[in-house]
Amino acid sequence: MHRYFFTTKDTFINSGSNQTTGEDFKDKNTGQDEILELKKVFFDRTFSHPTRVLLQFDTNEIENYISSSVLPSDYKVNLRLYETEGTSGLTEEYKVAAYPLSESWDEGVGKEIDVPHTTDGCSWLYRKNREGASQISWTDAGGTYLSGSDEVTQSFSSESPDINMDITSVANKWFDGTNTNYGLLIRLSGSREQSTGSFEDIKFFSRQTNTIYSPKIELKWDDHLPATGSNTGSLITLDVSGNSENYLYPIHLREAYKENETVKFRFGARKRYIQKSFSTSVQTVSGSFIPHGKGAYSIIDMATNESVIPFSAYTTMSCDTTSNYFKQDLNAFEPNRAYKILIKVNHDDGQEIIYDNDFEFILRT
Repeated sequence: MHRYFFTTKDTFINSGSNQTTGEDFKDKNTGQDEILELKKVFFDRTFSHPTRVLLQFDTNEIENYISSSVLPSDYKVNLRLYETEGTSGLTEEYKVAAYPLSESWDEGVGKEIDVPHTTDGCSWLYRKNREGASQISWTDAGGTYLSGSDEVTQSFSSESPDINMDITSVANKWFDGTNTNYGLLIRLSGSREQSTGSFEDIKFFSRQTNTIYSPKIELKWDDHLPATGSNTGSLITLDVSGNSENYLYPIHLREAYKENETVKFRFGARKRYIQKSFSTSVQTVSGSFIPHGKGAYSIIDMATNESVIPFSAYTTMSCDTTSNYFKQDLNAFEPNRAYKILIKVNHDDGQEIIYDNDFEFILRT
């Protein structure tokens, strides 16, 4: 299963100034902007300064979910950020690093377009407001983060700039109390941040966006029950040799669900064409199951065709004596949108067939 948790605050901080007007950006806050900018700024083809991104999540919410759901110990926690403009502003290869922050910070109320720029909230120089008693400088200009041993990274090579970074090691130190959760600092890795030979300019959606692309923590684990032994009851194994055409169908799929539901989505399977015979049983016609490890599910947002739940090692179909099924917590799905379920069946001859015959539902608030 995949379960998502959204940021509670995010912003990006700027270490430079306007080379034309001289306006200093080091105390500028962008906490309410719809974009998070991770980039190197150049002026007249000369490197000027970098920016960095700050994010924070409610780890109590995540930890409570893990405890109450009795997750296996090998769960994974990934950071998900979605880029807005494609790869035009990128070099072919680069690395992004994330560090756990060791001090608190204020998201602030500023936007990138504010004139004059807003100083109410964190910036490159200040963790909190510039004015008054809450003025506290970062001990490392641009971010007080923990030791390098807590660094996690993701490398990119001519691919989508969306961040899908394994931060399990960082998250577990929050969960067990080793570190206090003050969020993450995202930056270009190492000397890359100030090198002159590359031109990274990456814009991610922030939590202020009115899209499905808000920053997320993705919690994922394998919760499937194998389609073997007594789990399958009297069901008959579906022919996945590749020599038969099969038919998959939803069982009691509703038109709409509530966003706070955890749903068991059931799917039946059978051969598409049944040879008529007095010996044909009910189970042969409508009671087959996809063999263990051969079926997986995905859920896509129908408006964007983007995968909300991608096919992965964590989306294997389960089985009980009634049918194949999977469970999905809908809590972090965007409401008032239409979704489609895809079922992939791997055949013995190497075919991968995806079934999407109107397996659709709407999520309501």
